[in-house]
Amino acid sequence: MKPVETVDFHIRWAWAKIARMYNQEAAKFGGTMSIGYALLNVDKEGTPSTQLGPKMGMESRSLTRTLKTMEDQGLIFRKTDQIDRRKVLVYLTEDGLKLREETRGAVLHFNQFIRDRMDAEKLRVFADTMTEINQILDQNNIFEDYKIKA
Repeated sequence: MKPVETVDFHIRWAWAKIARMYNQEAAKFGGTMSIGYALLNVDKEGTPSTQLGPKMGMESRSLTRTLKTMEDQGLIFRKTDQIDRRKVLVYLTEDGLKLREETRGAVLHFNQFIRDRMDAEKLRVFADTMTEINQILDQNNIFEDYKIKA
């Protein structure tokens, strides 16, 4: 099977282009795609840092680095939860809120740009297909019976 005939090739190929595009745009504001994604996932009332990783699909080490960078840039601050002192909540600063709006605008622009150039039914089928692939992947038993043939 050629790479172009595999499912993951097309997902990886498109995602690499999307990530590069978002990183180029984010660089204009001194950020990265990861920072933009974090900005979009921090609630205005504060978000427990432990919830951000799963929300964003990020490993904890990468998330820790991203949050540290954001804190150093003055985009977020952390505060202990007054009710449950074991929790640390992440909040956006004024600069973080402004950059969040820029980020949101870029995401909406990209999505509208694609919608304007593709058939709505194709996009619906794409969304349904990706949802189904994610449900299959959530079963996490893909390689359960797989044996490497030496």
